Amino acid sequence: MARQRFATVDDYLATQPDAVRAALERVRAAIRRTLPQAEEGIGYQIPVFRLRGRAVIYMAGWKAHYSLYPATSSVKDALAAELAPYEVSRGTVRFPLGQPVPVRLVARIARLRAQEESGRPGPAGVLPRTRTALSRRSAVPRG
Repeated sequence: MARQRFATVDDYLATQPDAVRAALERVRAAIRRTLPQAEEGIGYQIPVFRLRGRAVIYMAGWKAHYSLYPATSSVKDALAAELAPYEVSRGTVRFPLGQPVPVRLVARIARLRAQEESGRPGPAGVLPRTRTALSRRSAVPRG
């Protein structure tokens, strides 16, 4: 069976079962309220919210749960007590479909991830262009 490719978050949500779609719509709304300047898109074939070109938070629906990514160590440490009722592993927080969406927790995760990403230089792997970086580059002999 061919893997489906999604162009938009709405395309992704349209393929989800009703319970998953309803939960993800609530998650999406919480993230959009928290990060109104974030751009929605698709990354790794799941919805992603980006700020200044940097992926801040992903969400995905599954058969019995929905997930948020990445659950970085600083997010897990800062929200340990609030995350305790949920399954947290490596870079994922899993929320069961049978429970109400913890909208405030989703918003706090999104806010912490935005703060983490705002402290990192430029897009992944790209150093900011500073006077020092430019002067070092010009000092390298060309040949």
